[in-house]
Amino acid sequence: QVQLVESGGGLVQAGGSLRLSCAASGSSFSLNAMNWYRQAPGKQRELVARITRFGSTNYADSVKGRFSISRDNAKNVMYLQMNSLKPEDTAVYYCNTQEWGKDYWGQGTQVTVSS
Repeated sequence: QVQLVESGGGLVQAGGSLRLSCAASGSSFSLNAMNWYRQAPGKQRELVARITRFGSTNYADSVKGRFSISRDNAKNVMYLQMNSLKPEDTAVYYCNTQEWGKDYWGQGTQVTVSS
């Protein structure tokens, strides 16, 4: 059973930075693409960033140049470095992966950016 646990969320002022972590267990972590999603109140969950098992990355236009996704396959951990945060980045952030055709999600971590 794949388990994903996010950490690192919190309250930060606009322009500040946070680093989120996602620890994975019970999975073939190094073989899977990993994703960060977020969901703001009243909005649909959206894909923020993705990293393949080879380290290739993709970002939502809204975070390009400010966020950076990375992974440490030796530690089974994925990161999201978030810089120049804006109030519109406020959301619950989830890590996600797929394995054998099934979606797995963490419990989410709240990020709140004050203006």
